[in-house]
Amino acid sequence: MSDAAPPKARGARTGWALIAFVGVMAVALAATGWSDAATAMARLTVANVAALFLLALAHYTIRAVRWHRLVRASGVPSGFRRNLIHLFGGFAMTATPGRLGELIRLRWLQRETGLRFTRLLPVAFADRAIELASILLLVVGMLAFSSLGTSSIWALLALVTAIVVVACQPRLLEAAILGLWRAVGRRKPRLFAKLRRMVLQLRPVMRPTILVPVLLIGILGWASEGIAFWLLLGWLDIPLSLPVATSIFMVAILAGTLSGLPGGLGGTEATGIALLTLQSVPLDSAVVAILIIRVTTLWFAVLIGMLVFPVAELNPKGLKDRANAVS
Repeated sequence: MSDAAPPKARGARTGWALIAFVGVMAVALAATGWSDAATAMARLTVANVAALFLLALAHYTIRAVRWHRLVRASGVPSGFRRNLIHLFGGFAMTATPGRLGELIRLRWLQRETGLRFTRLLPVAFADRAIELASILLLVVGMLAFSSLGTSSIWALLALVTAIVVVACQPRLLEAAILGLWRAVGRRKPRLFAKLRRMVLQLRPVMRPTILVPVLLIGILGWASEGIAFWLLLGWLDIPLSLPVATSIFMVAILAGTLSGLPGGLGGTEATGIALLTLQSVPLDSAVVAILIIRVTTLWFAVLIGMLVFPVAELNPKGLKDRANAVS
């Protein structure tokens, strides 16, 4: 795999994404009234903001535990400390196109262990599939105790469910690849053979003894984000229940993920604001709530990534020798 983009290029991409985010939020706040937004934000104390950051950090640490479990289940000889650094360092690419954060983590693993990139790719695929499955299960659980079950939300959940079921079942994925190969006239057999081999490598990380614990870990991590959003709404005098608040934020995250935009920018914010207004939340309060939660989650993660990225770029000695001994 090629080296990561130069630091200036990474910073430029993230900078443009941040400028776009600030610009859109500024327009939304101006449209709803700066004074009302300022009044809403003034309700937050330093302790409130610190609590939001701590809950976000708890989520990222839980994600690191899941990433480590998947890496080790794949037979990759990388310790928890390095996997934690890889996970956090990859956050620097969260607001860049093309899922670069996930790819750069694999680059670090490849460089440190000497394993082939195709050997490591199933780890990132499994992590993404389990991430979606965790959010989906949490949303379904919360919707059971809320009034958000509109037709559009259930359609979104049905789509995500179909994707997750296939992604978490290597046999279904293999059948889908074979079916696609036949549909295109059995062309490019080498490409499809490589895809089939990668799917077969998913089996170790999709065993029930691995899949169930990492799913529970994922649900716990996203539940902390749901609690953070619920607390934030309460501090802004928006009286929504925990199931409703969690459902709104998780559905917004799903919409942003499916939009394919870097960090879900635009899709997450628009969906979250729309769902809050459907709950009779004033538009200015909805915009402020989404602005704050995105700063304390998405942009906080990017900041962590920027700080950890130089450490992740360091290549510890000895890992490659251990990888060669077990591969």
